[in-house]
Amino acid sequence: MNLFINKLAKLGILKENLDYNFVRASMVVIFVFFGYQKWFDYEAQALIPYISNGPLISWMYPVFGIRGACWFLGVAEWAFGALLFWGFWNKKMGVLGAIGSCFSFIATFTILPFMPNVWAASAGGFPAMTGTGAFLMKDLVLLAVSFYLLRQDVVRVYSAEASTEPHEGTLHKEGLQSV
Repeated sequence: MNLFINKLAKLGILKENLDYNFVRASMVVIFVFFGYQKWFDYEAQALIPYISNGPLISWMYPVFGIRGACWFLGVAEWAFGALLFWGFWNKKMGVLGAIGSCFSFIATFTILPFMPNVWAASAGGFPAMTGTGAFLMKDLVLLAVSFYLLRQDVVRVYSAEASTEPHEGTLHKEGLQSV
């Protein structure tokens, strides 16, 4: 096992910020492709049961209609992706992108309890999921990733500002504390 770990270390897996940058880039790619899908009718039709049963997003159909709601989501996803991308250089923009990303995946994950036929009755119901349930369950991981990016960017922004304004506060291992 040590040989394997040493090989991974030599390949650069211990490089500082590799995980953080990889996660950020992955989220940008996800938002680019998910946002792209929203411009097509097939996606607008596929999202009808999800948006209709989403407690935080069902308002979009009365406001925008089926295609408009899908376009709204596409624009929002591209905006969050762009802010996350910008976050490579500007952590404050990364914070905004991560907040949007968190909201996006909270809104989609909360569909799970309200979506009909999510649990496979043929397998005894909960916790056996149908494809719909599995599709929504991935949003829990994406929410965790979004929160990770949010935390990392807030720490980086706060650390940078705290180093220029020493009397504003300090960053401790346990979290942010005022001086």
